[in-house]
Amino acid sequence: MTSDSFPDYEQRMAQAYDALDAGDEAAAEAALTAAVTLAPEAAEARGALGAVLRRQGRFLEAAAQFAAAAAAEPGRTSWALDQACCLADAGDHDAAWALASAALARRADDAAGHRLAARLQLARGQTAAALAHAREARFLAPHDLNGAAEVGQVLVDAGDPLTAVEMLEPLLAHAHPADPARAGALVLQGRAWAALAEGEKAARCWHQALEADPEDAGGAARLLAALEAAMATGGADLTPTYVKALFDRYADRFDTDLTQKLRYQAPQLLRQALDTVGVGAGLDILDIGCGTGLGGVEVKPLARFLAGVDLSPRMVEHARARGLYDRLWDADLMGALAEAPGAWDLVLAADVLVYLGDLAPVFQAAAGALKPGGRFAATVERWSGEGPYALRESRRYAHAREHVLAAAGGAGLDVEHLAPVAPRWEKGRPVDGLLFILRKGA
Repeated sequence: MTSDSFPDYEQRMAQAYDALDAGDEAAAEAALTAAVTLAPEAAEARGALGAVLRRQGRFLEAAAQFAAAAAAEPGRTSWALDQACCLADAGDHDAAWALASAALARRADDAAGHRLAARLQLARGQTAAALAHAREARFLAPHDLNGAAEVGQVLVDAGDPLTAVEMLEPLLAHAHPADPARAGALVLQGRAWAALAEGEKAARCWHQALEADPEDAGGAARLLAALEAAMATGGADLTPTYVKALFDRYADRFDTDLTQKLRYQAPQLLRQALDTVGVGAGLDILDIGCGTGLGGVEVKPLARFLAGVDLSPRMVEHARARGLYDRLWDADLMGALAEAPGAWDLVLAADVLVYLGDLAPVFQAAAGALKPGGRFAATVERWSGEGPYALRESRRYAHAREHVLAAAGGAGLDVEHLAPVAPRWEKGRPVDGLLFILRKGA
């Protein structure tokens, strides 16, 4: 049975499209329902009715219409993807994923399918799979601004705002001012910049979004208000997302800037201090916040097994190129410390704790990761003002000597060495710092 069997079908469809053009959703729904009654196997009517129902928030009804459209026109994967979107809107991410993955199995080059798959996998807690689908969608449709904004949303929510910025910037630079996708992309670009702690750039994007869309469908005004409130109260603390993105951006020039511009010597100072307290060789060593491996260079002669972990995947790749480490991976340092209790003779943290405020939790985690008699060696920047620590304008924390001692005592670690050092220079002057070696009881 086809629509040709019903002379009134085309008339009903024309009425529906006229109503949609006029913004009359109720009349469009009535006309499309009549068209479906006249031609139940007409995929076009089913799909159009599904779209109307979805806009009204009637997701399960819409999913049923898209399912019927897919059954009537099985070669068109977009119907199955529309059905999956409705199921996802209704909260059934597993059923939506089953449909989306089946559609991609039939057509692996469908960028929209990969964008949906990325969103669904993220909702299902499969972050690595979500990022893989996001990258494939970006590859398949590199110039689609609307699609890029959807991919960027996944990237930001998955903790990779830097890639979202890198993807959207050139597209927005070449987008026509009247492109209807531009405002939404600007809102997302602002969210990515905000996640990177670039408040001024985020605000600029959201102001541009409001100019492009005065009705503010993307919520730029709300985001601006929240940003201004945060800035008025001094801003938020550093987040793992910010730190990861900071070093992902910095990875390629990290060694050159540190050694030549900033006179960075924390790894060398730590090695000297370890030699002073009589640390021997044959150690199992975990280098947390290993960066490009500058610390690994210094402690490799002491190691039986040398592992390195860093939040930044790009830093880890540079460290891997040195060929020093027996194991390297990207992860949060607290998770890395908890992964193997009592496994390490030495935990090294060169210029890492400056991205943490309260040191007590990481000291506790380090104590749990050490073998009896193991050592935790690290540098911090020294704070001499009020309070145990403070976030400086450099967006690095400085810690009071008393806070280091209190955190060590709370973790049951003995202070074996504590001395003032200058781990790096900044603005032409040495940074006032502390180097400590803490030891776990035998």
